[in-house]
Amino acid sequence: MPVPLAPIAATAARYGAIALAGYVLARQMERGRVDQRAEDAFDDLPEGLTGQHARDRQQWNMAGRFRRVVRLGTSGPGVEIDASLLGRIRLRRV
Repeated sequence: MPVPLAPIAATAARYGAIALAGYVLARQMERGRVDQRAEDAFDDLPEGLTGQHARDRQQWNMAGRFRRVVRLGTSGPGVEIDASLLGRIRLRRV
């Protein structure tokens, strides 16, 4: 019995397009660097989401941290997820 190639070709084209887009984005990104001051700021963030409006600077500052341990099974090895974010939105009249 022959194998129909149309569904396989459509799936391969879809995944190929996604891989090509990822490759193009990876080529355009600059190589990053580790800034120890930023790493320390992320480590000092409290868990949860905070926001502050500084009226003298006309800006909003936001920070958040999500920290959990995920285990497969009841007592097996786990993976710690530590996601932090810092954000600033500045509005100015020009």
